[in-house]
Amino acid sequence: MQLFYDPSLDHSATQFVFSAEESKHIVRVLRKKEGDVLLITNGKGYLFEAEILKADPKKCKARIISTKKSIPKRYHVHLAVAPTKMNDRYEWFLEKATEIGVDEITPIICDNSERKTLKLERMERMLQSAMKQSLQTILPKLNPVTPLKTFVEEPHTGLKFIGHCDNGDKMELKRRVIADMDIIILIGPEGDFSKEEIDLAREKGFIPISLGNTRLRTETAAVVACTTVAIING
Repeated sequence: MQLFYDPSLDHSATQFVFSAEESKHIVRVLRKKEGDVLLITNGKGYLFEAEILKADPKKCKARIISTKKSIPKRYHVHLAVAPTKMNDRYEWFLEKATEIGVDEITPIICDNSERKTLKLERMERMLQSAMKQSLQTILPKLNPVTPLKTFVEEPHTGLKFIGHCDNGDKMELKRRVIADMDIIILIGPEGDFSKEEIDLAREKGFIPISLGNTRLRTETAAVVACTTVAIING
């Protein structure tokens, strides 16, 4: 079953008109016709069943026949991850983290960051695509690119961790995660966080953690962190 997405769809709606692009895809590509039922989400936790009333490739119209709201998660996962040198690696992380169940993502700029600009509109489309592919009804929140030093100064609630490669007293993330608690995890760039950044994060309450015995790429570390939290809360 294919899932469609439209953020403007209200939970009280009784009818819905797809965009011209979606209408063409539904009628010309998927060959849907009057009476066929489609699934739509607004990315806010609602799943709509809609019956096609008019299979117009320019303006497909549907009637909402049922509305369901997903059960809210008991915890919130926020990953603050430095951009990777290659865009496709960061996009891979966005896709996989969305499938696993990340709630919020902030790209952070660090002292050793090789890439400091991102195409947020493209990233947003990646998140939407991953949400639809995995049949989820919550679209992760994508925040603006933020300097790490600014990010750690902001007020955050829940568990706060920083994953880095420096030597020191670190416990594995799986031994630090507490079920049903909000969590923020900082993941640095290919060159890792600088010592000054690690010290600042610790001053602000971020606890150093390990993600295992091997050295991981940025995007891999972020996916491992997200997966670990999901398993503990499973």
